[in-house]
Amino acid sequence: MYKNKVSQAVLLGIAMAATASPSFAATVPDGVTLATTQELVRGNGTEVESLDPQKVSGVPESNVIRDLLEGLVNQDGDGNLIGGVAKSWESKDNKTWIFHLREDAKWSNGDPVLASDFVYTWRRLADPKTGSPYASYLEMTTMKNAGDIILGKQAPDSLGVIAVDNHTLKVELEKPLPYFDAMTVHTSMKPVNQKVVEKYGDKWTSPATYVGNGAFQLDKWVVNERIVLKPNTHYWDNEKTVLTQVSFLPIENQVAAMNRFLAGEIDMTYEMPNEHFKRLVKQHAESVKVTPYLCSYYYEFNTAKAPFNDERVRQALSYAIDRDVIAKFIVGKGETPAYNFTPLATNGLDVEMPDYAKLSQKERVAKAQALLEAAGYGKDKPLQFDLLYNTSENHKKIAVAIASMWKKALGVTATLENQEWKSYLDSKRQGNFDVSRAGWCGDYNEASTFLGIMRDGHSQNYPKYANKQFDQQLDNALLAASAPERAQAYKVSEALLAKDMPIMPIYHYVNARLVNPKLGGYPVNNPEDNIFSKDLYIIAD
Repeated sequence: MYKNKVSQAVLLGIAMAATASPSFAATVPDGVTLATTQELVRGNGTEVESLDPQKVSGVPESNVIRDLLEGLVNQDGDGNLIGGVAKSWESKDNKTWIFHLREDAKWSNGDPVLASDFVYTWRRLADPKTGSPYASYLEMTTMKNAGDIILGKQAPDSLGVIAVDNHTLKVELEKPLPYFDAMTVHTSMKPVNQKVVEKYGDKWTSPATYVGNGAFQLDKWVVNERIVLKPNTHYWDNEKTVLTQVSFLPIENQVAAMNRFLAGEIDMTYEMPNEHFKRLVKQHAESVKVTPYLCSYYYEFNTAKAPFNDERVRQALSYAIDRDVIAKFIVGKGETPAYNFTPLATNGLDVEMPDYAKLSQKERVAKAQALLEAAGYGKDKPLQFDLLYNTSENHKKIAVAIASMWKKALGVTATLENQEWKSYLDSKRQGNFDVSRAGWCGDYNEASTFLGIMRDGHSQNYPKYANKQFDQQLDNALLAASAPERAQAYKVSEALLAKDMPIMPIYHYVNARLVNPKLGGYPVNNPEDNIFSKDLYIIAD
């Protein structure tokens, strides 16, 4: 577990007053000779859904947007909070937050970045007309009136954010939140240029019209081929940027990505093919990077559809999964079997493993068989459904293994259905699935970033889970006067998820990828895997 300024404040439950550390940028150690060519090529898993920070919800999109746009706060290589557009910030009560913006922060067209840009952006995020898949994230910050705005009960201009002057931003929360500053790191909170968005509408994200305030700017975007970024010469810390070009390749086949890496065509892969991991460790140890990652891999039920509105069916399918086999042999890169949603390394988490986790796999299967039979399924009435996953060989291997476990243990037939990333996201948002593969990575290092998406009405609650007691526990956590009280609320929340089983936790991730040994500045201790290209550089041979 990696502690940082945010985690300590959360654990202590105290108000924060922060003066930002100097921005972590490409700091080249003495004696290191830089390569003549400073061009980075990254595998990015899939074609991005969009480059509009208020219109996306996935990791591939955030990887690119993190370079194009800068929020109030950034992270260094260890996950510590450092200044972004904000040079300092403070709060005396964790409800009213004041951010002091840099006077030299500029957009890529040369316009100054102002406090009003954040007011416009966050109102846009909350506005139902935007249709942001991350609108509920703003409500999770407890920002004043965010929930009512999202529901259309109040106008966006009632949101609790005010531009005191051009370089001072005031935020009013409804409840004290000691980690609010950490939440501003997230992609959805990054600013957009009002003039550009209003002039071009949805087309503002094309290379010809994209205006950002990050260390890089959009140069080329060839759909299903590559996205190319160049340094933003107007960026306030541009003189420390070493890379002259960053390319993101949407390679879904991780074997193909691995081969291109080994051929020297890629400097960093999105992930790595599970079945090649041991060989790569043995033959290319210098290139294999395995780091902590606050992410959970799970399957989710569409609880709005029969028979998945029956918790017995959900429990049976979950119990029949042999998580040890999946974690150790199907993925096998250091992942751990998961019986709760939130990764155990999350700051302030204290969970008790559910009863089924303490059983042998044989005992779990016996319970699963009894539950499915009680729900009315068996040899005379076999359960059949579709299992949705986004196109990826790694996801396919897991789906094949789990479908086989269900068939062998329960006589259940799961028909595998893969869809490319955009279609997969749309199917989940529309509720067009039975059971779906899912993965969730923490937006900040605190349990609410996981548990919060299971709240009734949350925009990422694709299982349509609704339990008033669960929601109350999340409220209790927000109002907790001490870290032990907050931890207890999360413990009860996890127990309710284990009982109701709207999702099937399968394993907790590690981040394993291939990285060019000549790439300097790669963050090995950031559990959220927030990589900023402005911090990287390529070392000479």
